[in-house]
Amino acid sequence: MNRTPVVFIHGAWLHALSWESWAERFASRGFLAFTPGWPGEPLTVGEMRRSSEGLTDVGLDLLTDHYAKIVDSFDIAPVIIGHSVGGLIAQHLIGANIGQAAVAIAPAPVNDIVLPAPPTGLWIPGHADGDAPPASGTLAFDPLVSLSAEQFHRFVANTVTEEESARLYDRYVVPMPRRLLADLGCADSPRSPRAVADVGNADRGPLLLISGQEDLLVPDAATRAAYKQYGDSMAVTDLKQFADRAHSLIIDNGWRFVADYVLGWLDEHGLRAHSL
Repeated sequence: MNRTPVVFIHGAWLHALSWESWAERFASRGFLAFTPGWPGEPLTVGEMRRSSEGLTDVGLDLLTDHYAKIVDSFDIAPVIIGHSVGGLIAQHLIGANIGQAAVAIAPAPVNDIVLPAPPTGLWIPGHADGDAPPASGTLAFDPLVSLSAEQFHRFVANTVTEEESARLYDRYVVPMPRRLLADLGCADSPRSPRAVADVGNADRGPLLLISGQEDLLVPDAATRAAYKQYGDSMAVTDLKQFADRAHSLIIDNGWRFVADYVLGWLDEHGLRAHSL
């Protein structure tokens, strides 16, 4: 029997290490777990914080092609699991019949979906009506955009304690390329043509969309809007909403509930750890 690969794609402001618990959990269930970083991403969080220059040219084109090549390299088509911008890429790939199934967790918007305005006093890149970030984090001048520990707690890990948020920040949070934010339609930039998914493809593998209902960065409404776009496809598309969960739902103290739901969903659709 052959083991089924799972490729995890991390999202904005997180290092590939953010999948460490998921990779261990999936491996314990018999899957081959892979957590490849972005092109040019240093191996450690500390190294990436000290020197992220290799990421400055990473945009959605490069990122999508990078993961398409990885997923295509396996003899057995992998399951693709992505968070945030990784969730957008997962949808794009499965819509192009790359991979055998995909899970998009709090995914960045695809196609013509627009993020709602953020809550008052909350800065989110690309929205002009929130608090501006510090000068070191502005999109206009810095090729890399960083989050402070306070910003991370305010709109990424907003459902956990300040202490837990600080721990998550120290372990996982890194700068991200301004170019990628622009490709996602932030800072009044036109969205990249690659920020799309073929929602009408009836021949693709199963797709699961997951949202956190307290997510302030990619609100539940945006994920529900994506789910509606798949309404005319005959391919399997499911939606799972987690109450009281924020954008940090893959790394915070409730990560196991999300991971185990995904494992159960895969099993339900015949996507098991071993294939004959």
